[in-house]
Amino acid sequence: MGQRDAWASVSDDELLARCEVDLYRASGPGGQKRNKTSSAVRLRHLPSGLRVIAEESRSQHENKAKALKRMRRALWLELREPPPEGDLAAHPTVTAARDRNGALWVGARDPRYLPLAALLLDTLEAHGARMAETAGRFGIGSAALADLLRADEDAWKETCRIRQAHGLKALN
Repeated sequence: MGQRDAWASVSDDELLARCEVDLYRASGPGGQKRNKTSSAVRLRHLPSGLRVIAEESRSQHENKAKALKRMRRALWLELREPPPEGDLAAHPTVTAARDRNGALWVGARDPRYLPLAALLLDTLEAHGARMAETAGRFGIGSAALADLLRADEDAWKETCRIRQAHGLKALN
């Protein structure tokens, strides 16, 4: 298990303990109460430096819960680690995401999606953003890889960022 996996897999309380928490007054619509209470939450994950905010609710409690959820997503989707060596088609994260027919597919709302997307993105980065090489490491085609990453808007944005960083054009 990599450092990112360990950070993203802890309880909310443990994750919050690793973050600097700023509470502030959000601007914008929301009635009189919104401008009188510090309901907006900004989290900075101290080990990684990632920052997220949540300020859409008038409830500090709701905003803190949303910020923690966003921080987990950011840890999975924005932090890159070297992929493990060997056959990634047999990696536990990949086998957990296969359906009973053996196809690699899991929807973006499934709790198995973010760890899988992180592994796919790590491998994409390690292979110079080449889709066919990356897909081959998982025993799938490049179209299936693209479909998996397109399932989540943020995962797709990270895919395009990685490709552009390697001098390749963004995919549609």
